[in-house]
Amino acid sequence: MASQQRIARVIGAVNIGSFRISAMIAALTENGEMQVLGSGHRASQGIARGYVVDMAAATHAVRDALDRAERLAGTSVDSVWIGCSGAGLTSEIRPVEIEVGGRRIEEEDIEAVLLAARETIAPDGRSVLHAQPACYFLDGAHGVANPKGLHAERLGVDIHVMLADGAPMRNVMESVQNAHFEVEGVVASPLATGFACLTAEERDLGVAMVEMGGEVTNVSVYAGGMLVGLTAIPKGSGDITDAIASAFSIRRFQAERLKCVNGSAIASPTDHREMIPVTAPGEQARGPVARGADDRNQVPRAELIGVITGELDALMRDVGKALDGMGFTGGQPGSRARQVVITGGGAELAGLADYAQSTLGVPVRIGRPVALKGLPEAHSAPGFATLAGLVLYAAEDPVDIRSVGSRFMQTGSYGPIASVMRVWSAMKEYF
Repeated sequence: MASQQRIARVIGAVNIGSFRISAMIAALTENGEMQVLGSGHRASQGIARGYVVDMAAATHAVRDALDRAERLAGTSVDSVWIGCSGAGLTSEIRPVEIEVGGRRIEEEDIEAVLLAARETIAPDGRSVLHAQPACYFLDGAHGVANPKGLHAERLGVDIHVMLADGAPMRNVMESVQNAHFEVEGVVASPLATGFACLTAEERDLGVAMVEMGGEVTNVSVYAGGMLVGLTAIPKGSGDITDAIASAFSIRRFQAERLKCVNGSAIASPTDHREMIPVTAPGEQARGPVARGADDRNQVPRAELIGVITGELDALMRDVGKALDGMGFTGGQPGSRARQVVITGGGAELAGLADYAQSTLGVPVRIGRPVALKGLPEAHSAPGFATLAGLVLYAAEDPVDIRSVGSRFMQTGSYGPIASVMRVWSAMKEYF
């Protein structure tokens, strides 16, 4: 157990979502084992579509979620990693080339192309969350994993840059700082979730990940082991809840329960004969009588399924357009397979994988976080994948080209010399 091993590092993480705010404290032991010490969550406040709309409410929710995690962990943290799914996340691939002159490529050439790529980062007032090498290419030939030792006239690299709107990102960070925590780094949720839900082989072969949050759905594409594209859709599972509430003229909490308990993305022949109660036992006096309900305030399950699938149809059309726009096809360089992984709180809807597979026309599975020692079963659901991914991301601390003398926002708390050594150690290991 972690308590019997020397703890090398304690990692704090908080995922700020529109539906819930969740926190986790994990320990990394000297032998590299990850142990979850405590985790907690609470309903989100002050957040809408991934943006902070009420600073005081957001700060209170962050403080409360971290307090719960600290109580269970029996320890406190001073700094945390933040997961962010809104704030205008966008993704770009920026190719950069340098002349090599036909000679053998050495480590100095790889350094030169990465430094040249760093100089191309011009956020134009936006915050740069990540700037990571996606893949190398030689004389136009893409998909080169290890250019060292090869001959080429020109050496190039595709840099994946993830941006966020500056002011909204500062609001997210300030909501954590006001809760008396330092910000260790801000991680875009598609990156963190990918660490928790996708295998290394899936990321290498090519996979799309659809992260259904409460009010934002992030569609990302991985190929060649790296995140290479991202599109944010301002819709989520909360919109399905609102549609149910509107269709039956009931309260949101009733609509959410109907969706979670009786909802499904797949219709069955018996749905029209099954009547489902709008109110839970003991709540008959709470809330209005649903539109179209019988004398016991029950509605046909078929009508509920119809509302759910109607909203899903619109969302999956947007997902399909996003995948097409990012070139998610088997013929694309570095993408030799087509699979979609759906995760996030919205992925817990019954029958969603089968529905999405029939709609998108590709294999689909539900993504759950990798099993971490000490992780409660309640926090092993798709809705907590980003939270688990945050501590995994923090432990691995992937290469970021800005780590060498970066003049933009840092993603870690390392000094410049340590950053240089970390980048080159990672390059020697992976390339």
